[in-house]
Amino acid sequence: MRRRLTLITEIISPYRVPVFNELAAHGDIDLHVIFLSQSDPTLRSWRVPINEIHFPYEVLPTFRKRLGGYHFLFNRGLKRALENARPDVILCGGYNYLASWQAAYWARRNGIPFLLWFESTKADYRHKYGIVEALKRKFLDLCCGFVVPGKSSESYLQSLGVNSQTIFTAPNAVDNDLFSKGANASRQDEANCRRTLALPERYMVCVARLIPSKGIFDLLEAYAKLEESVRSSFALVYVGDGAAKPELERRAALIKPGDVRFAGFIQIDQLPTYYALALASILPTHSDPWGLVVNEAMACGTPVIATDVAGCVQDLIQDGINGSVIPVKDISKLADTMRLFATDSELRVNMGRRCSEMITTFSPFCCAAGIARGSMAVRFK
Repeated sequence: MRRRLTLITEIISPYRVPVFNELAAHGDIDLHVIFLSQSDPTLRSWRVPINEIHFPYEVLPTFRKRLGGYHFLFNRGLKRALENARPDVILCGGYNYLASWQAAYWARRNGIPFLLWFESTKADYRHKYGIVEALKRKFLDLCCGFVVPGKSSESYLQSLGVNSQTIFTAPNAVDNDLFSKGANASRQDEANCRRTLALPERYMVCVARLIPSKGIFDLLEAYAKLEESVRSSFALVYVGDGAAKPELERRAALIKPGDVRFAGFIQIDQLPTYYALALASILPTHSDPWGLVVNEAMACGTPVIATDVAGCVQDLIQDGINGSVIPVKDISKLADTMRLFATDSELRVNMGRRCSEMITTFSPFCCAAGIARGSMAVRFK
């Protein structure tokens, strides 16, 4: 028997729409999505993929405010939206908004099973704050079950005392077809793509928000540590924008010889080219619940270097097989790994092939299947 699933999430993200489309097509699920906001222009300038949405949804009236490092989002109409949706089960994508708490208490009052889409890990820097941990544990008590993207989040939940029987894995995913097809097309038209996007002949790419916690300065320092002969053999390309960009550009200009370029923020449909023509994709993050850029690179058949605190590494990267996992903030190890990738073409080719093979089980279809499994199994406690 089909269950009416109401899914509450922050914005209309181009990464989630393919998953929600698959979920809406699932035979056991009658999906309705409530977005707390259409977009967040203060964080990313994604195009809102309205024309790609194939599921019923609504966007709540929103007031958004950023004060310092804190993000506040207030909504009207959530109670009405839930009453109209008449859910058999609710899945909430997070616990850090007032609407998340309102939904959890509404579900408790109405005897509706409440699932939390939980992506935090032990390596998440936010767990160091006592008030955050106290609120998190309180919110977990309101939940009947949990959907996690992979092993790191699952083990963290278990460490918080959550029963493993209430945890369901929905492997985190991007639109693999979009990235793989885009990468293949870029490789077939390589010369024109390099010319159009002003891409170097050889480069490594870092796709990230340009903020210190993404490890962008570590990456620059590692590049600077390389011998001049190695550093001169490839460029470093940053794809993204953020508050640290001016300082990053200033430091990059001091590296001689060297070639550091800044592509700015790139929409999702153009990203495959940047991955496809790169020697490697690097995620030097200090804290990341997952790191979908690793999924993207792997779907493009590009080997990956990532720090061990990225939530995805336990699931996606087999060290030495399809990429390399390095200790967070270990600049010397990062430089050594970049040197290896720059000089060993056979290693890169083999790793890239394994990336393409391994990413197939981290697809929107598989993610939707995991969500559906949890939605069908969860019961009110």
